[in-house]
Parts: sequence; structure tokens; C-alpha cells
Amino acid sequence: MPGLIICSEERIKEYTEKGWWGTVTVDELFRRHAGSTPHAIAVMDPANRLAICDGEPRRVTFAQLDDEVNRLAVQLIAHEIGKDDIVAIQLPNTIELVAAYLAIGRIGAIASPFPVQYRQYEYEQLLGFLGAKAMLTTTRIGERRNAEILAQFKATHPVLETILAWGENVPAGVVPLQERMAEPFDETLLTSYLENAVITANDILTICWTSGTEGRPKGVPRSHNEWFISAYATVDVAELTQSDILLNPFPMVNMAGIGGMLVPWVLTGCTLIQHHPFDLPVFLRQIAEEKVTYTVAPPALLNMLLQNDNILANSDISSIRVIGSGSAPLSPWMVKTWKESFGVEIINIFGSNEGASFIGGAKEIDDPELRAKYLPRFGVGGYEWSARVAQRMQSRLVDVQTGEIITEAGRPGELRLRGAGIFSGYWKQEDLTRKVFDEEGYFCTGDVFEIAGEGDNLCYYRVVGRAKDIIIRGGMNISPEEIESLVQGHAKVAEVAVVGYPDPILGERSCVCVVPRPAAEITLGELIEYLKQKNIASYKLPERLLVLEALPRNPVGKIVKQSLREMLSKEPV
Repeated sequence: MPGLIICSEERIKEYTEKGWWGTVTVDELFRRHAGSTPHAIAVMDPANRLAICDGEPRRVTFAQLDDEVNRLAVQLIAHEIGKDDIVAIQLPNTIELVAAYLAIGRIGAIASPFPVQYRQYEYEQLLGFLGAKAMLTTTRIGERRNAEILAQFKATHPVLETILAWGENVPAGVVPLQERMAEPFDETLLTSYLENAVITANDILTICWTSGTEGRPKGVPRSHNEWFISAYATVDVAELTQSDILLNPFPMVNMAGIGGMLVPWVLTGCTLIQHHPFDLPVFLRQIAEEKVTYTVAPPALLNMLLQNDNILANSDISSIRVIGSGSAPLSPWMVKTWKESFGVEIINIFGSNEGASFIGGAKEIDDPELRAKYLPRFGVGGYEWSARVAQRMQSRLVDVQTGEIITEAGRPGELRLRGAGIFSGYWKQEDLTRKVFDEEGYFCTGDVFEIAGEGDNLCYYRVVGRAKDIIIRGGMNISPEEIESLVQGHAKVAEVAVVGYPDPILGERSCVCVVPRPAAEITLGELIEYLKQKNIASYKLPERLLVLEALPRNPVGKIVKQSLREMLSKEPV
């Protein structure tokens, strides 16, 4: 029986005939590396692992990781988890997280990663809607006893049949993976299973979650082939090879961590180093000790490092060739200074869980200052780029008022995309899927771009802004509408708006702007405590409060969030 495939037969036929999609899965590529370079180091744990979960930091070879994947796959099969079953994952960036993706893919199941900050509120929202049969986690995430919380949740939510957890002191009702995986296992169970399973590169590999203006996160299914297209953008532009050493500080739950780190690692067979929770001294020490060649960091962090000479003066970053950055505008000064002072190329990245993959490196845009301002105009005929993704998609800008396709420079329009890396539709949300694809099959991103260039050579895109007011905090998307809907229920709140403000480390943090009810006084602490009682993910909690007599509105009554951002910029933190 084939695996779960949601893209159309016509799409599969077209991209296969063009040579853009193949038959090899993510796990098959990994197993090739395990066979050809079994003793090479595959993955390393965060050096500060004990700060977030049990177990001393490890480093494993491809052969050792392959054995670990087999053992986990056997445990999944033994608990009646197989092809097309959905397995939710809530793990920090560790070796176990990598093993989880590979083991789930090995048996043809579907991985749905949850950020470690998700709590009961998100479990209630998503696990039933997702249809998750099982969940992989760890007994401890920071100070939170995660396996215990999930066991209590499972008692009242029978859709979640099995919880499997690594770590110490595994609670009753949860499968103790560390103990079970250390036992001798019956390899014939896995061999027999795989002989009867039909697993293809067009099966769904993951369902990731993306925040939108709608409040509840949206599930984004992606196949092996779709992930390969997006990952090749990083491989090609960063010029990654088997000899590279990647350091991943972003949560491995969405495009940045999976498409930007995990799948490029599988494609090249290089070394992947995990980092979590983010700790700048540990991050810099990992670069120095492990001779990291490629990593990613938000623009604000890269700016801050250049502005603090003593930090870099006491750090050995000589091994770094390339750093990827995005999710906020890059400073031309920053990109130029990293190149001139340290010989490090900063590549400009714009991506999304739905499959947008625009990356500008030295081959695409040689001038560092131009690279900070623009992205290569992938997906438009007449321009040659080094990244394969450029020829495997089509892009256009559309005037959303008139529907006119924009071809001239300097005129803002919505970015629309179609191609081999673009997802087929949101999980169980057919109405929303129909809304976000136009009549020609282009995905309407909601992001506003302009065409840019010199003279007739209009070879660049410039990001004008996000059509949505999403806040990106340390690589995690926060939906303002979701938080607004919750805060609005507070007894002291008359009106509320949530906006982002710049942060030197995380890129953005969130501020809740409140108009109190008459005679009421409200504090940030009260609001945070109120939201904590809703059991929402901790990264969604606001970190500033702006109390106002009225929210700024335009003539038709819509809240003007840009005015709120301007107010915040003038307020002391």
C-alpha cells in the first residue's frame, strides 16, 4: 500500500519527468552515508544539553546513529505505529530529535514536530486535529516535566494512544525509550516490516506548524521531494560539501531547522552540531572547538557581535566560511563588515514553511551591501543563478487590488509562487487552501516585494514587508491575533493589540498594547499570569506592556500597528 500522498498525480508526473523530483527518500540518503562513511561523526549534542534535558552530551558516528534509528524504528513498530501514522515530536535540538525524524521516515510514518515551548493549550488545539497516534518526547524540558504533563493529557484524550520518552524517571503509562532501546532487539521485525512497506519520496514526511493571522497554527505537510528542493537552496548557495561542519541553533521544527540544517546535512553527509537552549558563550565555544564552517544567526545578533569588539576578539571564529541570516532586514554595513573584517560571507535568506526559498550568496550577489538589500529574483526566466531552486519554481508579483502582474521596478506587489518546493495545501483545511492558491496554482504568500535592479537588468527582489503582522522571536513565529484573542478575555482589558519590537539577540520580542477598562489598572505581570493559566507556549508570552487611553486607528477603524511600533521605539525598555 503506498504512503500518504497529497500532491496531484499531474504534479508528480511533471516534476519527475523534468528531473526535479526523484525516488530516493531522506532516510535512504542517510543510509547511504552510513554505508559509505560509517565512522565519520554524524551528529553532536548541544554542549549545554543538561540545561534542557537529561543525559550527558554525546557525539555519534553515522553507523552508531543508524543503529539508534533502527532501535527506535523497532520500538515504534512494536507499539503498532506504522506507515501513514502521525507521530508528534516534542524534543529539543538533540541527537534524539535527528534519530526521531529518521526513524519515523524509515517506517513511512509522518513526523509532526512541536516547538518545545508548546503546552496544554497547544496540545488541546492540535493533537486531535492532527490525528496524532503517538508522541515522542523527553521526561524533562528545562524545568518542565514534559512526559508527566503529556501522560496526564493522554488520560483524557484517547486519540493519543502512545507516549514514548527518553530521559530519567519516566512516569507510569509512558514507554521508557532509553531502557527499551538499550535492550537486544529483533532485527527481523524491522526487516519484515520494510519488505512489505511501500515508502516513496512523494509521501508526506512532516507536518510542521506555522502561525498566521488566523490564530490557530496551520499544519503544513511536505514530502521528501519538496524538502529536497528547499534544502538544495542552502546547499547550493552556501556551497556545502561533505567536509562541512554545521552548527544549528534554530529549533529543528520548521523551514529554518529542517530545510536549512537537517535536510542539507542528509544531502551532503557532513557533520551536524546541535545547539539548545541558545547560549552565546556556548555557541561561540562550539564554533571554536569543533571548527564550525557554517551556521545561522538572526541579523540582530550579527549586528551586536560587530558592535562588541571584545566578544569577537576573545573568540576563535576563523573556521567559519558562511553564516545564513534572515527573518528581518539585513544591514548593508553588517554584511560588508563581516566580509571585510573576518572573511565571512553572510547569505540573505527568505523562506517559509510553505516552501518559499530565496537565498542570496556571493555567487548570486557579489556585492555584500547589495546582498543585504536584495534577494535574487528566482523563478523568473532570463536570469541564471547557481541555486537549483531558481529553475525549479516560478515567482511573480501581483497587484492585489487589480490582479495585474507587476513587471516594472519599484511597484509593491504580493509575492506568489508555484513549483517543485511549494507545498500542496494545509492539513485538513481545504477552504483555507483554496484561498491561498490563485486560479493559476500560485501560492499567495501574503508577503509584499518589489522588483529591483539597475537599468534593464531587473534581477532582484526587495522585501517591502510582511503583509501579515507575524512576530518572529528567535526563529519562532507568534500570531498577534492568537494572543490578542486570549488577552481580550481579561476582566481589566477593554482593547488590545500585540506588536513586535526589535531585540538584539532574538530579532523580535512581543509587546501587548492595552486600553484598560474604566478605573482599572493593569500590569504586565497580571497579563502574563493570566496567559500562563491558559497553558500557552512560553515564547508567546508578551515581554512588554504599553498602556494607552486608545489604540491608534485609521479612518475606517482599523488599528494602525505601525503607529504602535513607533510609540514603542520612543519608550524606554
